[in-house]
Amino acid sequence: MNQKTDEVRITKTVTVVNPEGVHMRPAHMFVRLAGQFSSDIEVTKDGQSVDGKSIIGILTLAASQGTEITIGANGEDAEQAIAALTEMVSSGFADEQQ
Repeated sequence: MNQKTDEVRITKTVTVVNPEGVHMRPAHMFVRLAGQFSSDIEVTKDGQSVDGKSIIGILTLAASQGTEITIGANGEDAEQAIAALTEMVSSGFADEQQ
């Protein structure tokens, strides 16, 4: 197998605006979206980092409204992953009401 030489590492900090914070449904939405990307996704809050594709990991961050989280992606589609995931968080998980 060839090693990936075009991998990119990107991080972006975003504030959780959802009034309920990141509870089960938003965490599921985040993990489902993160899983659509081949990049490794990491979410960090207050120095604690978790796998962005793990619902348990996301829930352990206990990210309430107003919390800043940093989303990192490492891989060939890192830019797209960061754009999509930060948009989801900054929009307050707009699709949650569906």
